[in-house]
Amino acid sequence: MASSAAPISHEVYLLPLTDSGAPDVPGGYIYLPPPSEPAYVVRFAIEGTSSICREGSLWVNVPEPGKPFQKDSYREFKLHPDFSQTLEIDIPITFAGAFAFYTTYSPLPDFTSEDAAPPPLTRTPTYYLDVSPKLTLNKEPLPLDALSIFSVISKFMGKYPDDWEKHLKGIGQRGYNMVHFTPLMARGDSNSPYSIYNQLEFDPICFPAGEKDVAKMIDTMEKEYGLLGMTDVVWNHTANNSKWLEEHPESGYNVETAPWLESALELDNALLKFGNKLRGLGLPTVLETVDDLLRVMDGVKTHVIGALRLWEYYTVDVERDSEAVVNKWIEGTTSSVEGLVGAKDWSLRQQADFLLGNGFVGADGLGPRYHRHVDSSVGAALLTVIHGHYDSETSDESAAIQIMTKIMDEVNLPLYREYDADNAEIMEQLFNRIKYVRLDDHGPKLGAITSESPLIESYFTRLPLNSTTKKHDRRSLALVNNGWIWAADAMKDNAGPQSRAYLRREVIVWGDCVKLRFGKSPEDNPFLWKYMAEYTRLMAKYFTGFRIDNCHSTPLHVAEFLLHEARTVRPNLAVFAELFTGSEQMDYVFVERLGLSALIREAMQAWSTAELSRLVHRHGGRPIGSFEADEVTGNEKKNMPNGLTNGSSNVPKRETVRRIKQSPVHALFMDCTHDNEVPAQKRDARDTLPNAALVSMCASATGSVMGYDEIYPKLVDLVHETRLYTSASSDHEVKIGSGTRGIGGIKKLLNQIHTMMGRDGYDETHIHHEGEYVTVHRLHPKTRRGYFLAAHTAFPGYGSGNGTLNPVHLNGTKAKLLGSWCLEVDVSDHTREAVLADKNLLEGLPSRVSDLEDVIIEDTGDETVITLPPKFPPGSIALFETSIPSCEHSEGLDKFVTSGGKEAFSSSSLVDLNFILYRCDAEERDFSGGKDGVYAIPNHGPLVYAGLQGWWSVLRDVIRANDLGHPICNHLRDGQWSLDYVVGRLEKLTKDGGFSTLRQPTEWLKERFAAIRKIPSFLLPRYFALVIQTAYNAAWDRGMELLSNDIQNGQLFLQQLAMVSIQQTGYVKSTSLYPTKSVPCLAAGLPHFSTDWARCWGRDVFISLRGLFLGTGRYADAREHILAFASVLKHGMIPNLLSAGKLPRYNARDSIWFFLQNIQDYTNMVPDGMDIMKEKVARRFLPYDDTDFPFDDPRAYSKYSTVEEIVQEALQRHAAGMSFREANAGPNLDMQMRSEGFQIDIKVDWETGIIFGGSQSNCGTWMDKMGESDKAGSKGVPGTPRDGAAVEITGLAYSTLSWVAKLHKAGKFQSDGVETGSGKKITYEEWASRIQKSFERCYYVPIDPKEDPDFDVNSKIVNRRGIYKDLYHSGKEYEDYQLRANFPIAMTVAPALFTPSRALQALELADTVLRGPTGMATLDPADLNYRPYYNNSEDSTDFATSKGRNYHQGPEWLWPTGFFLRALLKFDLMRRNTKAERTEAFQQITRRLHGCKQAIRDSPWAGLTELTQKNGEFCADSSPTQAWSAGCLIDLFYDAKEVSMD
Repeated sequence: MASSAAPISHEVYLLPLTDSGAPDVPGGYIYLPPPSEPAYVVRFAIEGTSSICREGSLWVNVPEPGKPFQKDSYREFKLHPDFSQTLEIDIPITFAGAFAFYTTYSPLPDFTSEDAAPPPLTRTPTYYLDVSPKLTLNKEPLPLDALSIFSVISKFMGKYPDDWEKHLKGIGQRGYNMVHFTPLMARGDSNSPYSIYNQLEFDPICFPAGEKDVAKMIDTMEKEYGLLGMTDVVWNHTANNSKWLEEHPESGYNVETAPWLESALELDNALLKFGNKLRGLGLPTVLETVDDLLRVMDGVKTHVIGALRLWEYYTVDVERDSEAVVNKWIEGTTSSVEGLVGAKDWSLRQQADFLLGNGFVGADGLGPRYHRHVDSSVGAALLTVIHGHYDSETSDESAAIQIMTKIMDEVNLPLYREYDADNAEIMEQLFNRIKYVRLDDHGPKLGAITSESPLIESYFTRLPLNSTTKKHDRRSLALVNNGWIWAADAMKDNAGPQSRAYLRREVIVWGDCVKLRFGKSPEDNPFLWKYMAEYTRLMAKYFTGFRIDNCHSTPLHVAEFLLHEARTVRPNLAVFAELFTGSEQMDYVFVERLGLSALIREAMQAWSTAELSRLVHRHGGRPIGSFEADEVTGNEKKNMPNGLTNGSSNVPKRETVRRIKQSPVHALFMDCTHDNEVPAQKRDARDTLPNAALVSMCASATGSVMGYDEIYPKLVDLVHETRLYTSASSDHEVKIGSGTRGIGGIKKLLNQIHTMMGRDGYDETHIHHEGEYVTVHRLHPKTRRGYFLAAHTAFPGYGSGNGTLNPVHLNGTKAKLLGSWCLEVDVSDHTREAVLADKNLLEGLPSRVSDLEDVIIEDTGDETVITLPPKFPPGSIALFETSIPSCEHSEGLDKFVTSGGKEAFSSSSLVDLNFILYRCDAEERDFSGGKDGVYAIPNHGPLVYAGLQGWWSVLRDVIRANDLGHPICNHLRDGQWSLDYVVGRLEKLTKDGGFSTLRQPTEWLKERFAAIRKIPSFLLPRYFALVIQTAYNAAWDRGMELLSNDIQNGQLFLQQLAMVSIQQTGYVKSTSLYPTKSVPCLAAGLPHFSTDWARCWGRDVFISLRGLFLGTGRYADAREHILAFASVLKHGMIPNLLSAGKLPRYNARDSIWFFLQNIQDYTNMVPDGMDIMKEKVARRFLPYDDTDFPFDDPRAYSKYSTVEEIVQEALQRHAAGMSFREANAGPNLDMQMRSEGFQIDIKVDWETGIIFGGSQSNCGTWMDKMGESDKAGSKGVPGTPRDGAAVEITGLAYSTLSWVAKLHKAGKFQSDGVETGSGKKITYEEWASRIQKSFERCYYVPIDPKEDPDFDVNSKIVNRRGIYKDLYHSGKEYEDYQLRANFPIAMTVAPALFTPSRALQALELADTVLRGPTGMATLDPADLNYRPYYNNSEDSTDFATSKGRNYHQGPEWLWPTGFFLRALLKFDLMRRNTKAERTEAFQQITRRLHGCKQAIRDSPWAGLTELTQKNGEFCADSSPTQAWSAGCLIDLFYDAKEVSMD
């Protein structure tokens, strides 16, 4: 019984995986919103037989609801293959952070007809999805984009609690909501906050009560000042005097834990020693010129580099290694190495290279001196080849030593070059660094070289010798200091074995910090991992956010581990970082693996107004009027085919399904950070105000630093500075508006607005840059309320002029001035010196924020014009509140335009949907008497359809790219003509066309458009798209409701194919299935075959019908088309061109067989399908009489036959043979055909049972291109006559004969056979038997020429073997042996004719030779007649290609792909026994559908094209959506459903 519970609102984020298991998300980065209540789900969508489904499992470490997150604990979800459906796995999201997933599977091998061992299981790379933290402040949600963060350096805050609380209160008063603290732990000798002495102890000077004080501070911050806490975490170094290092020197890099650093340490020691001896060596200790430095560098070269003999770390010990090789040679102990043939005659260089390539040990890095060596057994093998095996009586050991010494010397040559390169880099780095710190104007100019100010900064901290350290090896007491390297690889450990940065002196070192050595896992350094985990958990206990210091050089796996530890304490942890990877792609690696909430960006990095405008644009949000790009739908949740519903209940769920949109890396956009210069240094102090205002208007987290609002004159030195903070905001109540001592009053307003906009989702922004002005308008996407800022920046060089900003026009918008202010700052040298001279306090420059008057706001009714006052100098801003009156209720407008669609289209029929969704230009003009066509968009062109699909094909990509500059958007902003067209067209159809059933959707569209006509034009693209998208989705959903369950529950590709049946079937006035009755009829393709005589082709209809009608459940349409064509049977054939039965043309020998196959399919696929055999059909022509007469002749439709009698007549006429000339033969019927081509002859060879027909002058099968070029001499010469016995006709005939024989046996078909032309009776069973017995003898070309006598094969003409001939006994014998894509048709309908092993080999060959990305080549590329590029307008002298005569001589047609894949599946499954094997068969098919899936997804016509050029290249002359191209692939899915994967 159905549940009576109210539906649960259920939000779903769709995560499709590609065939290789990668996330199919634009950009690849998956960023999800905070966990919700109830939990939203991530829905993994995996095509049912994609490659990863073979013994596949999805592994996800997202925890089950209610269970803790364990980073290395993955849940397994088995992937149960299903060819027709998409597997869906729902994962509820209840935690924030970085989560991972991957799949394991058995790779799909290349297809082969031979038996092959299954490949072993493999796994995809690990992919990540990041979930944003759910932050709250005083129990209210605080989105990341609403954060206003304030940085403070803890040691300048004064005494706790009085000074601290005073400052925190002032920060809270200014509207900030989070404080970023530099590390609050006990500091090391340098007193830098980032040089932490004890990670588990808070700074005792700031916090005398330690952790207790911090706990109280955090509580007070949130409850009294409205502030959350964030702190830096420092993981990759510790203070050089950290006491715990003495106990655990293994926590650092030393010669014991990192032996490859020995040479770097020796160099460092030698440089320090040399620096202390300068005076004694007669070298300058005060460097005044570059010449002084060059003298010192010469001393380095002599007394350091030369004396150290550093090359010994690079080269092999020649004497040692030569003796070792000779000893092995004497022992006879040699390595079995390949590649020594001829080595005796090699040059020394070749012999040395052999040793370097095969026996060189230590090539991957440096170690102790002569760590590198040659493997003596490999050397002995080389020596044996050169000198022969050792013989104690005859061998000369000294000669052997000489030989090896020469070779070893040669081995060392490239190693010396390696040393020389590093030596040159050492000298270069030393020179540049000493020059910077001693001589350069922009350097610190450290002065004399002394023991306190040594020549170089040491790269190592040397631990003191004491009772603790003496228990360690002394080599372990020199620890590498941390530092950074310009443009370094963020994924490379600069102190690791693969790096020589410390030897080459490339590191800009921090002498107060020791670099920590974590190793690959906790097992490598148990103490350090445990200790730092404890530190991290302590930080997470109190702080809502982390800033990871030096994140880019913190090993990723370490940061992952420690963040996991933090999130176990605080699941909703915000994590920020500055990254200096030098690559946006590398930034993404860190962001997704660590689950970073945002990367820190800084406005002060901008060097001009234009650059600042660019940064604001980057972080400002999406453009105003943006589209809803996540394609919200409200479909009821389907039952998941593999049952993995993850805790589903009987309570119905109302789903909102969203696409995961492309997401940039989120930003924490700071006006200034604590480690960069302030405006008074870098720009003009007045820029403090506009810079801050512009940042505050951005749709991202924003931030500032103590001293910025106060206008400190320079960056505060966090290491050496000792003065304490002061701030007007800390001393007095902060009031919004003008004032002195900084911009705190304005910042309060800006922060309040920023937080409110972030909380409420104001995410649409327009940024305009004009001269030194930047304007920002930020809006709410639903209410359309917003804020507008005009800012006059103050970059150096622009003086105090007002500049110019043209009047600002805000269309349809009202504006209210909140205030206009300018900042004035005293930056005189005297004032600056006085401020900096204060020895106790950090003071800002004297400043004043003043109100500006005379801002003009002019309301013209349709727009507001803002004109700034004459006085608006650099450092000024004006801030406005805006609204759009016509959108005051736009939240309701959004709801209104996206609601009611399902009901509006609920009564639409399939024919209605053809009008609503489709109709190409020719159809539209045909139905309107030439008055109306499709809509044309200026600068874009005409839509492909007049209906909704035409609009959606354009809007779909525009919406996904949020391309507001697209011509359709410009056109909508210019006027409302598009709205008029959409509604007006349907109104005409309702009133004039007689389709009253269209009234309901017409009224729905009319009402929605009426509602959006009043909004400002800049919003019209968004709302027009919402209406069209809602209508399109509703019409699509209605189409699905009217099609079969298999389609409704099938994968999207199958549904897209099925919609082609609606697209191609409809009314046109110029033709029908009957001469006097208008009914919907199936077009061959659009737009080429859409109207009049060109629309309805017998062959095309019955190649398409099984898929488009029977496979979709459109049984009535199938019946109508079968009966209509049955009514025009003549000559035992159905017409190729129906022409509504008025002037049918009978020139297709194959159409009748596809028709008969469809009747057979109808009886098998439709419930009570056999009833059609008794249906009576009025005959257009008389039965068994070929007399031609007009459709209005009294004889027309005067006789009746049942469908059974039609079948019998068709078979009887073929059995008796036919010879006739087409009615109305001549140029009026076919202007290209020669006279002899109108003669049609068909007969049966009763020895084989095979039907023959046609001639070299006509083309009676689907490959029906007639030559047309007088210039090339091809007019009237078929491109592919295919006379004789076409392989597909033979297969179709056998299928029909076997079927009627079976029906007769069952008493369901009256006749048991036919009479031959000689009057002899033959049963259907016998006729079929003759074909079966003779088929492979006549058509198969054996792989082994020795078997040719067993088959009807002319060995001299054979081009390929292991194939089935395309023809038998054609007019040109070589055409029999051409490999084409027709034999799979016979395989599909008549598999009994084929030996399975031969069939599979032939299919494998076709798969390799003929199959393209979407279609099948119509001729073997190895054939001399292969011409794969079709151009129907080519009028050349080329006989083969002129006027497109090569239509079927190489171009790749799509409809044969369906038959090929059906045959491949059928015969592949015959050899498959296990479930895994059968799954592989389906996966091979899925792999071959990729091109078609991409094609229908990309096509604006929402269909599959008729043909392509070679390798799937676009063909301009192809009909862009063809009925049979789609129908034959639906056939494939139907076949797949009928067989079991088990």
